[in-house]
Amino acid sequence: MKKQKKYMPEMIIAVMLIGSFLLGGCSGTELTEADKNSSPITSGADAENRTDDSAAEGLPEGTDSRLELHFIDVGQGDATLISCDGYHMLIDAGNNDKGTAVWSYLKQQGVERLDYVIGTHPDADHIGGLDVVLYKFDCGTVIMPEVENDTRTYEDVVQVLEEKDYPVTCPVVGETYSLGEASFTVIAPNKDYGTDMNDSSVGILLEHGDNRFLLTGDAEEEAEADILANGIDISADVYKAGHHGSKTASTEEFLNAVNPEYAVISCGEGNSYGHPHAEVLNRFRSMGIDVFRTDEQGTIVAVSDGREITWNCTPSESWQAGEPMGSSAGQNTDNWKDGQQTEDSSKDGQDQSENVPGGNEAQEEASGSDTEITVYITKSGEKYHRADCSYLKSDVEKISLSEAKQRGYEPCKKCQPPIE
Repeated sequence: MKKQKKYMPEMIIAVMLIGSFLLGGCSGTELTEADKNSSPITSGADAENRTDDSAAEGLPEGTDSRLELHFIDVGQGDATLISCDGYHMLIDAGNNDKGTAVWSYLKQQGVERLDYVIGTHPDADHIGGLDVVLYKFDCGTVIMPEVENDTRTYEDVVQVLEEKDYPVTCPVVGETYSLGEASFTVIAPNKDYGTDMNDSSVGILLEHGDNRFLLTGDAEEEAEADILANGIDISADVYKAGHHGSKTASTEEFLNAVNPEYAVISCGEGNSYGHPHAEVLNRFRSMGIDVFRTDEQGTIVAVSDGREITWNCTPSESWQAGEPMGSSAGQNTDNWKDGQQTEDSSKDGQDQSENVPGGNEAQEEASGSDTEITVYITKSGEKYHRADCSYLKSDVEKISLSEAKQRGYEPCKKCQPPIE
């Protein structure tokens, strides 16, 4: 029986916003006593012997626990902050130019330490900003699949892991980790997929009382079939759509097993891959699944009290499939295939902390000069705008149209600024 759907009043959330990684490969994580107290780990077998009944019958009576999932708008990429009772986990960190924006967003949310960091797979649109986050935060358990990528982006993440002396924990299907009153179980990858980065994605099932959330990275059809075969119940209230809503994921069989009430699609507006694809949207719609989209709604926040899930906005009603719009901002499509980068774009270095966006909303009003057309951008955005565009909410920068084009920005569809 479907639960009553609840949504918090719509609000604007500012978004300013890793087999062998370290010569010896993945290792078991050695936790300090402080780590054990803040983010205890239980194996799959131990989890079966838990004496509390929180996962089966909601949270224990009198428990005041709050789980938040922030599906951060990082354009064409993934970044999800999960917080519960003062403990925090980050899954992916967007592309190369999103590192400081993700770091800034986490700081705005009061994150001082990350108990878990998961890099689902070593594609740039998932781990591109992870080096910045790993460098800036004290991090507990770092989980990444045992697959390497011959790219500068991957090398940058490995370098920070070595510098910070963070061991990498390989995902083991069935292992369960605790995050406050919540817990998550590794459901993928289920085998060695060779150099297939997407199917190597780390997948987890997150539980908080009665509420269940499924996140599978860029896992595609083969990996989804293997998840179905591993015997873990993957039914969930919320499904983060695999591979940005691509038709290569979210098969009918998989969706039937998950049977979610809600789906969240993380993709960039006008991305060059046409995400989300019509086939997937049609499946969602036919199953009565409410859909949230970062390309249309910005950062999506889901809050669980262990029984009910509320949202910071109402579901999208457009059911509009993505339409390839050429290269996405800052991306060279010659170096990309469907959702996967073969070479790296420019890096957002760790010495750029002075460019971290602020949290205060502001709008700068100014007009262009007679000799040079002036447009407006934000540090975390991918579009250029007119001065009066409602999308300009914070950290507005005035630049020339020619410079905006040179830097890879695309015109905003809403305010329709000049294109030449």
